[in-house]
Amino acid sequence: MGHGIASRNCFYGSGNAYLNEMAKHSKCPIMSLQDDVYHPFQGLADMMTIFEHFGRDVRGLKVTVSWAYAESHAKPLSVPQTQILLFPRYGLDVTVAHPQDFPLSKNIVEKAKANAKAGGGRLTFSNDMDAALKGAQVVIPKNWGGFGAYEVGEYLQNEVECKKQMASRLAAHKDWIFDRRRVKLAAPGVKLMHALPADRNREVTDDVIDDENISIVYDEAENRLHTAKAIMALTMGGRG
Repeated sequence: MGHGIASRNCFYGSGNAYLNEMAKHSKCPIMSLQDDVYHPFQGLADMMTIFEHFGRDVRGLKVTVSWAYAESHAKPLSVPQTQILLFPRYGLDVTVAHPQDFPLSKNIVEKAKANAKAGGGRLTFSNDMDAALKGAQVVIPKNWGGFGAYEVGEYLQNEVECKKQMASRLAAHKDWIFDRRRVKLAAPGVKLMHALPADRNREVTDDVIDDENISIVYDEAENRLHTAKAIMALTMGGRG
């Protein structure tokens, strides 16, 4: 009876497959509110926010997407993976910082490198958060689980053990936090972005995320509404 179906399924190894299976059998648009691989609505809102604050020509703008410590849960890979796939297509200079234990999916990284080459952007990786932040004009400190360290089949066959390993590795990286010291490593006028909700004082300190001269997270959150409306208008606008 609906004109569209919006679904969120972040279970690792099945979320994106579930959405694609629905799309095979649906006569109306299937919209991903996030899955285990991609978060398209968030990526579009992020790009809109960057345009608002830096103008439409963002070629060469340095963005650091950094893993950060959190305790809430093993968060999906989908937000940073969407960002590295999308941002370099607009010519952004993207650096991804993460501990060796928390990589992104190999196949997504390869696609992102191809997008960077085609779009004129750059994509580099670092295991040193401080080094990755140098000169950054936008910083996105975001936790993600260690799913990228496993093949999907390996993870699904031994999910309990894999989660134990991720939890033990997580505790070793509590110093991966975007705080006032690290703000000084970035470019003057650096902007903080985050998909929200942030793990406060774990991913980013209160004094940084609440600093109106740095944080643009609420503009970013608002833009989730506008980009979602645009997608619905494009996919459902002609339906009576």
